[in-house]
Amino acid sequence: MKSDRILGLVCLTVALAYIASATQIQTSFIVDPLGPKAFPIIVGAILAISSLAMILKPDADPAWPSGKRALKIAAALAVLVGYAFVLGDLGFIPATAIAASLISYQIKSNAKIAAIIGVSLSVGLFFIFKTLLGLGLKAWPRFFTL
Repeated sequence: MKSDRILGLVCLTVALAYIASATQIQTSFIVDPLGPKAFPIIVGAILAISSLAMILKPDADPAWPSGKRALKIAAALAVLVGYAFVLGDLGFIPATAIAASLISYQIKSNAKIAAIIGVSLSVGLFFIFKTLLGLGLKAWPRFFTL
């Protein structure tokens, strides 16, 4: 019970800080009705509500992962942190392909299938984000041109 409440307090603090930083987003005079602040505030509010649920109604006896399972979770976290650091320099497609492949390999230890999933996921997500959502993603590193 104690661990759920501590995690809930930490998440609530992060949610409130996230909402506070979202309110500081600068807007121009031409914006859509919701504006750029709406989505981050909604995400922060959902996190805050979830945090309050953990604080007010904690699990009676949470089962924390140990041994090999905890190591896999730590490795996945390390991959995601590394992904955040190399995304700008490496480009979306290679960075996402590597990260998705490594995490997929943890789920099912087959290198060939993990590589196929990683490449497919990175190309598919790039298409969705760039074409359908219009995000300004850099596909490849600056030194690599097609």
